[in-house]
Amino acid sequence: MAVLIGRDLLSLADFSPTEVLELLQMASRLKSQKLRLRCHKVLGLLFSKASTRTRVSFTVAMYQLGGQVIDLNPNVTQVSRGEPLQDTARVLDRYLDILAIRTFAQQELQIFANSAKIPVINALTDLEHPCQVLADLMTVQECFGTFSGLTLTYVGDGNNVANSLLLGCALVGMNVRIATPNGFEPNAAIVETARSIAANKTEVLLTNDPEIATKGSHVIYTDVWASMGQEQEADNRMPIFQPYQVNEQLMSLAEPEAIVLHCLPAHRGEEITDEVMEGSASRIWDQAENRMHAQKALLASFLGAEEF
Repeated sequence: MAVLIGRDLLSLADFSPTEVLELLQMASRLKSQKLRLRCHKVLGLLFSKASTRTRVSFTVAMYQLGGQVIDLNPNVTQVSRGEPLQDTARVLDRYLDILAIRTFAQQELQIFANSAKIPVINALTDLEHPCQVLADLMTVQECFGTFSGLTLTYVGDGNNVANSLLLGCALVGMNVRIATPNGFEPNAAIVETARSIAANKTEVLLTNDPEIATKGSHVIYTDVWASMGQEQEADNRMPIFQPYQVNEQLMSLAEPEAIVLHCLPAHRGEEITDEVMEGSASRIWDQAENRMHAQKALLASFLGAEEF
C-alpha cells in the first residue's frame, strides 16, 4: 500500500476500486496480525461534532500501531476564537503527522487538506462519512466473502452515510439501493459520481418505496432520521419517515440470509426496532468493531507501517 503514503481521504471517490479492496484486505489482516508504524507518529483529532465510535476507534487504532493521539477540542483552541482554518492547518502541519477532522462543511475539510502537507482524513462531514463505510464494507465482506452479486439497501434519510454508501458500493462492485422519502434523497452530484463508477456494471437505484428497495436485498442498512445538527427537525420528520422503519415486516422482503447494519447511535423504536437490532440478522456490533480495524488500515497505509 505504498501508493497511499501521504494521501488524504476526503471522499471515498478519492480511492480507486483496487485501493479500496486492498485497504479492506489490510483491515481484515489487522484483526489478527499486528503492525507498527515505521517511526513514532502523532495523530491529531479535531472534532467539532460529538463522537463515540470514531473518537475511540481512531485513538485505540493509533495506540495499537505504536503512535500517540492528541485530542484537539475546537472549544479550547483558537479555532473557536475565529482563527482562519488555513492558519490553524499550517501550524498543525508542523506539529502532527496526520489529522482526522469531524466537522460540518466539507469545504472546511478541503481547506485543511489544501493548507497542510500531512494526510487529512474525513472523520465525518455533513456530506460524507467515508471511514464508516469502509467498516461497513469490511463487515459485508466478512459475512458473504464477496461483493459480487450482492445488493445493499439503505432505508431512511439521504444523509452523509447514504452518500458514502453510494460511492463505496459502486467502488467494490456491489448493487446499492437508497430508499428515502421524497425530498430527502442523497446528494445529486454524488449519485452521478456513483453511477459513473458503477458504469452500468452494478445497480445504483434511488426510490421512495422502501419495500421495492428491500426486496431481494442481502444487506439492509439504516441510520437516524435526523443527523447531528438537525435535532430541531426530529419531531417533524417522525411521521414522514415512519414508513421507512426497519422492522421484521420489512426484513421479510429481503433475502433469507440478509444482514442488518446501523452506523449508530440508534434511536431504537424509530428507524429500527429492538427486535431487528437484537435479532439474528444483526451485525451491528461487528460493524462497530470494524471501525477500529478499517481506520487502523488507513493510518498504517497513509503513514507507512511494518509487520512484527
